[in-house]
Amino acid sequence: MINLILVGIGTGNPDHLTLQAIKALNGADLVMIPEKGESKADLAELRRSICADVLTNPATRIVGFDLPVRDEATADYGQRVEDWHDAIAGVWTETILAEVGACGRVALLVWGDPSLYDSTLRIAERVARTLPLVIEVIPGITSLQALTAAHAIPINEIGAPFTVTTGRRLRELGWPEGVDTLAIMLDGECSFRAIDPAGVSIWWGAYVGMKDQIILSGPLSVVAEEIVETRAKARARHGWIMDIYVLRQRAKA
Repeated sequence: MINLILVGIGTGNPDHLTLQAIKALNGADLVMIPEKGESKADLAELRRSICADVLTNPATRIVGFDLPVRDEATADYGQRVEDWHDAIAGVWTETILAEVGACGRVALLVWGDPSLYDSTLRIAERVARTLPLVIEVIPGITSLQALTAAHAIPINEIGAPFTVTTGRRLRELGWPEGVDTLAIMLDGECSFRAIDPAGVSIWWGAYVGMKDQIILSGPLSVVAEEIVETRAKARARHGWIMDIYVLRQRAKA
């Protein structure tokens, strides 16, 4: 039986790992680290750095694997993601079998928390179709928690709901009815430009909780273009970017 441990690592800051996460990593036979190509090599290096900081068990091995990329030629977004997840599950299965066989404790380091806007659990379920698998989740600090902490703001207004959604849905569907606060994740298009900025404030952050953290906030009409420019420069400098933002509109009378 394979015990697959999905360890939430927050934003990649070793100080954000829980004691539970550290114990889980040290109890693993194998830690798998995805390699994403030269432009994102520092993402793999961040994971390796975390392991170097917290691993004290000499029996725990670390192995990298090549992460498949999505086929942008597939027109349907849903099918494109499904095919991508199938490919990743295949690579996980091959790596696990090659490194530990059908029995052992295998850990994966997951940005943020594996249970919030992340597909790691869906991929693990695919692996479970071909391998005897028990899935264990170690929760981590989410990017949303890191963002609100960086700005020192609460996510909700008193007694009011908020919605966590994606940039794509914000672009396609606009502002959801019945909520004044949105947390936007997985947005590579600066989708806040697709909404009317009147009366809207934004709290934006990139690499939140890390040494390269950048945060900006203010009325959307004032800071939108500054965020777009700052984001583009940061992505060009690092080769990748992880960002998130909160939007809040004035309550309608």
